[in-house]
Amino acid sequence: MKIGNIDFGEQPLFLAPMEDVTDIGFRRLCKRFGASMVYTEFVSAEALVRDVKTTVRKLTISDDERPVGIQIYGRDTDAMVEAARIVEQAGPDVIDLNFGCPVKKVAGKGAGAGMLQNVPKMLDITRRVVDAVRVPVTAKTRLGWNHEQLIITTLAEQLQDCGIQALTIHGRTRSQMYTGTADWTLIGEVKANPRIHIPIIGNGDIHSREEADAAFSRYGVDAVMIGRATFGCPWLFSTQELTLNEKLDTLEEQLRINVEMIGEQRGILHTRRHLAATPIFKAIPNFRQTRIAMLRATTMPELLNILEQTRTLLNSHP
Repeated sequence: MKIGNIDFGEQPLFLAPMEDVTDIGFRRLCKRFGASMVYTEFVSAEALVRDVKTTVRKLTISDDERPVGIQIYGRDTDAMVEAARIVEQAGPDVIDLNFGCPVKKVAGKGAGAGMLQNVPKMLDITRRVVDAVRVPVTAKTRLGWNHEQLIITTLAEQLQDCGIQALTIHGRTRSQMYTGTADWTLIGEVKANPRIHIPIIGNGDIHSREEADAAFSRYGVDAVMIGRATFGCPWLFSTQELTLNEKLDTLEEQLRINVEMIGEQRGILHTRRHLAATPIFKAIPNFRQTRIAMLRATTMPELLNILEQTRTLLNSHP
């Protein structure tokens, strides 16, 4: 599978762009464990154009996480074009257009999945961004706004005609948000369409490499993107099974990278999200108070000390 000149090989796994999740530390670890492509947190075009510092910081990428994509969202065509030009200066391998985020603060304002209610504007933005930058432009969207408007088979062709070089499809509608079950049948239909020649990347309800393998064989997609299942599990992409101590080492390393790259306060906040979600603590009985302390820690030494106490608990409860 290729996007532009980037060859990902056969059946690659991608890390989905996620707000407050796919920071640089997490991306670097997912890459190390086998993710073929990682994405930054998605960024607001309007905030980039206004030079909002917290948004601009999200554009920081490192060579050891390449290939890496930066995803932008917005509802104003000119702002999306200008944001794409700003993003291009950060040196990503891919610029991705977010037409799939379902949350109210994004879709409710007409951006993200809100674009599914204004397809002409979505296509105009896509054409204009493709024309404005030299790096490959891709897009991510959903099946439609709701089950009465399942437009993805037609929309995929329209987006392809605008010049995108790959399309990621999340197998839910906007109205579903993240509830119910992802429907991959329409993703498979898009991939099977003889008029589609760009790579189709499937996304939704993939929790393991085994489920990804099943999606490849059943629906014929070119790549599989994994999102929420990676929370606290950057090793999900690995073909090797890690010990509990190795997994805890990985989470500690994520904390250290994040503090180094984005500062102690933000680094801890971002890492705590993963510590809250990771399944490795589920085997520890009576862990509630330790978990609370972990999620209240505000300094790196404090959090590292709690993690070392947790290591002792893990090793005493095999």
